[in-house]
Amino acid sequence: MATRVQAAAAAAAALLMLLAQSARPVDVPLESECLSFLCCSFTPTHVHSLAVRQPPTITKQSTKEHIVDPKDNMVIECEAEGNPHPIFSWRRNGKYFNVARDPQASMRRRSGTLDISARNDPRQYEAEYQCIASNQYGSAYSDKIRVRLYRAPVWPREIVEPVVISAGSPLVLACDPPAGPPKPDTYWMSSCSYARPFNWPIQTAFPSMRAVRQDHRVSAGLNGDLYFSNVLPNDSASDFCCSARFPYKNAIQQKMPVVVKVVSTRAVEEAAPTWLSPTGSSSSVLVLLGEERLLECIAAGVPTPHISWTKNSEDLAESPRLKLRHFNKMLQMPKAGFEDAGEYVCTATNKMGSIQHTFAVTVKAAPFWLEKPRHLVLAPEESGRLVCRADGAPHPTVRWFINGEPIEGAAAAAQANRQVSGDTLSLSSVTAADTAVYQCNASNPYGYVLANAFVNVLHATPRILGARNEVIKVVEGRGAFLDCRYFGSPLPDLRWSKYGQGTLEGNRFKTHSNGTLEIRRTQIEDQGTYACAVSNVAGRDETQVRIEVKAPDVIPKNVKGVGTWGNNMEISWEPLTYREWNGPHLKYLVWWRRRDSREEWKNATTKWLKYYIYDADTFTPYELKVQAANDFGLGPESPVVIGYSGEDRPVSAPQNPRLSDIQATRATVRWDPVPQSSIMGQLKEYKVYYWRDSSQLRWLRVSRATRSRAFAETGPEPSGLLTDLLPYSNYKMYMVVANGRYEGPPSNYVHFSTPEGVPSAPTSFRIRQRHLDSIYVDWEPPAEPNGIISGYSLKYQTVNASRGEEQRVEEFPPNVTSFSLRRDDRYTRYRFSVAARTRLGLGPWHTEESPHYTTEIYAQDQVDVSTKGWFVGVMCAVALVVLTLLVVCFVKRSRGGKYPVREKKATALEAVDDVDQDGSFDYRSSLERLARVTALPYPRWEEERGLQRGPPSMEAVMKRCESDDSLVDYGDGGGEVPFTEDGSFIGQYTAPRRDVRDLDFGGSLELHSPLNAIYSLA
Repeated sequence: MATRVQAAAAAAAALLMLLAQSARPVDVPLESECLSFLCCSFTPTHVHSLAVRQPPTITKQSTKEHIVDPKDNMVIECEAEGNPHPIFSWRRNGKYFNVARDPQASMRRRSGTLDISARNDPRQYEAEYQCIASNQYGSAYSDKIRVRLYRAPVWPREIVEPVVISAGSPLVLACDPPAGPPKPDTYWMSSCSYARPFNWPIQTAFPSMRAVRQDHRVSAGLNGDLYFSNVLPNDSASDFCCSARFPYKNAIQQKMPVVVKVVSTRAVEEAAPTWLSPTGSSSSVLVLLGEERLLECIAAGVPTPHISWTKNSEDLAESPRLKLRHFNKMLQMPKAGFEDAGEYVCTATNKMGSIQHTFAVTVKAAPFWLEKPRHLVLAPEESGRLVCRADGAPHPTVRWFINGEPIEGAAAAAQANRQVSGDTLSLSSVTAADTAVYQCNASNPYGYVLANAFVNVLHATPRILGARNEVIKVVEGRGAFLDCRYFGSPLPDLRWSKYGQGTLEGNRFKTHSNGTLEIRRTQIEDQGTYACAVSNVAGRDETQVRIEVKAPDVIPKNVKGVGTWGNNMEISWEPLTYREWNGPHLKYLVWWRRRDSREEWKNATTKWLKYYIYDADTFTPYELKVQAANDFGLGPESPVVIGYSGEDRPVSAPQNPRLSDIQATRATVRWDPVPQSSIMGQLKEYKVYYWRDSSQLRWLRVSRATRSRAFAETGPEPSGLLTDLLPYSNYKMYMVVANGRYEGPPSNYVHFSTPEGVPSAPTSFRIRQRHLDSIYVDWEPPAEPNGIISGYSLKYQTVNASRGEEQRVEEFPPNVTSFSLRRDDRYTRYRFSVAARTRLGLGPWHTEESPHYTTEIYAQDQVDVSTKGWFVGVMCAVALVVLTLLVVCFVKRSRGGKYPVREKKATALEAVDDVDQDGSFDYRSSLERLARVTALPYPRWEEERGLQRGPPSMEAVMKRCESDDSLVDYGDGGGEVPFTEDGSFIGQYTAPRRDVRDLDFGGSLELHSPLNAIYSLA
């Protein structure tokens, strides 16, 4: 051991004789690594004398804007490393903060982290803090940390009076959320009251709130207010409430609802646009580089104004740098750059006029790093420099400090070997007095950046850090890493070699800057002992690493981890075959730990092929590996794979769903992606649910079946194409985000309408032949008009037409749906095509050919009612009625000789032969018999029943005979009929006759008898 100490002293003497050299940065070992090395290599009595001294370095600190909850333990972090370990102190508002004397504040052991339990007056701790870590070699400073107290989001309880407003007037509903910090996210809901279903037996309240649908007329402003360009009567159907979500505690608060009552008027007066937000005609906007900026233009007017934008007098084109949101009422700069500066003009236009507002946008930048200063480890008499390059708008001012004091101070100015030139601090011929922590501060009116870099002047022999004489076991074909971290001043040279082979050569060997040797695709011949040597003018150090290369053993394959519930993960793998057991009692050792965490590996042993982890965080990545084991020991570990615990239901909906490029049958849908943390799993897709709500033709009934379309995420500006839309229709849609297990909540509903398109083909096209020389065609309107039908086109041509025959086209108005064609002969066939038309053009054609019409087919084509069942039934019924009438008629005729007399004696009539002897027919006698039958004074059935009836008068008899068109008038004697004393008219048959040839049958004679119906039917 004494020999090693003497060698270190000799190296120190050699370092003092070094000429000035140009220094370069080195990897400075941490304090814990140096002490670990010393403890492993030297006895404890030499630890302090040979420890590598190191000025302090800030390793962890709170953010510049730090929000704390006064109800909890307030923590302000500050961690640092150094050798010796630094001590910590704090400044508050630029003055020393005596933590020891504050009963509510304390610092953690071996740390500068402040714990404040502010039970009394927490507001006194709302200040600006700065941590200082110091040891005998310098002082490192943290950023200035502004601590702000989280304030509970509470809206004052107030009685909100209903808003009564006339239809067409603009309206602004104020939100005025609690200021924070942090600034809350606001959104508006309607129907905020709690409703109870009237048919529920248990009166349990549930919210019936829904998001206010924003459109060209209604929008939420950047300040949280809800703007109506003009109110409509249906705006008074609900109450409105503003809700605010505070990200710090993820708390949601709701303002008292306000009821809006819109008073309808007969006519809403049209109004030119006026600005609701912003006010005036121009404003100046300052944007910081890299920050998001939103420009807003909301106008009132009737009809609702349209918003358009220009930049530097040119139409604004959407790009990833400039996006139009909320129906063109908001211009978004996601990440402002210097090229975004300029003059932006928004114009609100309706048919009553237009107004403009000009935004003069200026882009400034807080300081940002181009090159931060890096730590320097120099040997005495060496030279070096620290570079502090920063930029900003305006260009920042760079100031240098030594251990927190300005470099221009008297104590620092005494060192003549330091020179500041712009952003560079040069050191020449350094000595131990130059060891310090140097601060570089670059600032402008919009912020500052601060960096610490120490200069450590020391002489140190090369040292290899970490464990020595390691043995590494590797499977053939895998990669191997041999560590050799080192330190020394001046920077040592490093060399790897293998005993017996000298310097390593080949592309399978690579030496990294930290000294690690990587061997790719190890082979059996790579087995052996490797030496790592570091050296400089002060000395040399060496370590050995032995590699054992083994042929591959059996490892479990296809290891994977999948969550089956929100808080678990199932780890599974393929089993080993019995021949691969290589011993009794096979079991599996399962390893897991959260990825990117410092926690130790956890393990469990199982004989099954699955293992479940419970109480896992939702959709958390885990590193997994499995190795088989038997009674003889453990096999090799499987490669580490990444598995995820279970997914839960997404908590956010896609924001700002909107449509563009709406065509008759398709539209492009766009949306803002949801944060990855709210998906609660692996993003699978965004899904759009949409349905046809109605047709713009009010009389057309439509199907409201819901359809869906899924889209994978397509980057920061996702979009998708909705197809198979129907023209001239009103649609509704909403979106959800889905992971591998669940779909999230729906977004707000979006209404859109498709423009007019071409119609579908006409329906029920028929070809009929009503006559042998003509063809009649007719059709029904299209099932989907897809707009307003403006007419029909019919083209026709004979089947198998010659080349010279032209196709004839007929045009019809929308109310004509038939056509008649006269053909030259009965055998000519035609091909007809019909199509409907809208203002966009003709739809598809419906084509049919006329059938072969012959005489027989024509007869069949006509309406042959004689073969119809209903007609046969009717005719049978008519025949039955006629037959009944004939029977009644002949029965009455057979009883015609018996007339009512006082003695009720029937006298038979003599048969009269109407055929004269010369063969002629005597019409007179026949007609007289007909008249006699119809002129009976009363029905015979009354007589048979014995009813007493007086003889009819002469007027009644004559009236009945006249009404029956009796031919008695044609007899001699002026038509008088003699009656016997018993009241009968038997004497009628003995009245003088007139020759039938003297009668006038000019067409006015009509015999009203039951036979007339038969004759007319025949």
